[in-house]
Amino acid sequence: MKYDKEEKDILDAYESGKMKLSTPSKKEIESIKAIAKSTFKKDKRITIRLYEHDYKGIQKKAMKMGIPYQTLISGIIHRYIEGELVSKNG
Repeated sequence: MKYDKEEKDILDAYESGKMKLSTPSKKEIESIKAIAKSTFKKDKRITIRLYEHDYKGIQKKAMKMGIPYQTLISGIIHRYIEGELVSKNG
């Protein structure tokens, strides 16, 4: 597995004994569970119209990735909203 610099630093600190794992409190566990549940909650349904070419293309890409095409579309929209995808024009 490949790690970025931050992950490698954390792993090195843990393995050298500079960092110890702690057991989260019940309150922290409940908070983490609530955040995780809301993160994966998809509660809005939309209808969009696509060009046939785009529809076929997204289905092919999703199939190669081994995920449903709706999941791929949702992920692309999410990444765009979060600023991880930007248009070439600005």
